[in-house]
Amino acid sequence: MLTGANVVLPTGTVAGGRLAVDGRRIAAEPPAGAQAVDVTGHWLVPGFVDIHNHGGGGASFSGTADDILKAIGTHRAHGTTTLVASTVTDEMDLLVGQAGLLSELAEQGDIAGIHFEGPFISPCRKGAHSEKLLRDPEPAEVRKLIDAARGQARMVTLATELPGGIESVRLLAEHGVIAAIGHTDATYEQTVRAIDAGATVATHLFNAMPALGHRAPGPVAALLEDERVTVELINDGTHLHPAALELAFRHAGADRVAFITDAMDAAGIGDGRYMLGPLEVEVSEGVARLVEGGSIAGSTLTLDRAFQRAVTVDRLSVEDAVTALSANPARLLGLSDRIGSLEPGKDADLVLLDADFGLKGVMRRGEWLVAPQLA
Repeated sequence: MLTGANVVLPTGTVAGGRLAVDGRRIAAEPPAGAQAVDVTGHWLVPGFVDIHNHGGGGASFSGTADDILKAIGTHRAHGTTTLVASTVTDEMDLLVGQAGLLSELAEQGDIAGIHFEGPFISPCRKGAHSEKLLRDPEPAEVRKLIDAARGQARMVTLATELPGGIESVRLLAEHGVIAAIGHTDATYEQTVRAIDAGATVATHLFNAMPALGHRAPGPVAALLEDERVTVELINDGTHLHPAALELAFRHAGADRVAFITDAMDAAGIGDGRYMLGPLEVEVSEGVARLVEGGSIAGSTLTLDRAFQRAVTVDRLSVEDAVTALSANPARLLGLSDRIGSLEPGKDADLVLLDADFGLKGVMRRGEWLVAPQLA
């Protein structure tokens, strides 16, 4: 029984509230003999859910099973109790093989599925993806990855203006896989067609797509205006100017924003040289860039930092931050019945924050991964 905290519920924040845990789940009442832990002055929020994450702790989701588990552990220690493992552009045979490995870990419950970011993206907006390995999103090629994931594919990022793009969006929708528009050079009109075909997510909105223009509004306007679309945002202070983040929240509303990390190996580690797929990355002062060309190469973000920045720098309400970091991504994954909010019967996934929104504890499925630091 955790007592005295500001408990952020779907209906609002309860000051001086209490939260009971029985086994792996949140309980309506404390079990007999429950230990009381006084967390007065702290915040209790749902565990964070990251739908776009490439690695951390010096390891990536393109590596071995041990690498993958190391990356998962790094992000769990920063409050991400549920994550989707994202791949990067590589040879198709390697992606198929990696999908098989990741699907095993998804079946074990270590990850919530797989996000394929590339190779079906625009060479004009490739970002930190190898141009020579890109290919058009032909449905037969997309189907190879879906099949290799054995029911664990959750999202595929596509440049839907490329040959086969619209057909692949329809294919993904038919298989219950999120079609995400990203790394795209699409026009406004092309983006509208992709949304009408079934695309429902904007991969890191504003990044790796044409800027919003007054004569050529491009994908940003189409993605922001359509209520069927959830927009990913990387809130690290590097990928987005605060005014761009405010624009997205003001126009889309908190219920259509999902904060992500787009993290690479260096998350939770620090500066140095790393690999992102087949490309070398230099991390300096926490910013990751390709050694060749200097393009931003993912982030070193963890979701506890994204949360803290949201409420202290961006001045979002705590409730809106919880919606963007927990409730919305859980809904996208179809897991709202289990995670994403603090309600009886759901998994006891929670994050304990101090008065300044610094991380002080992480619980996943009723077990403390980071024991409460209350001194």
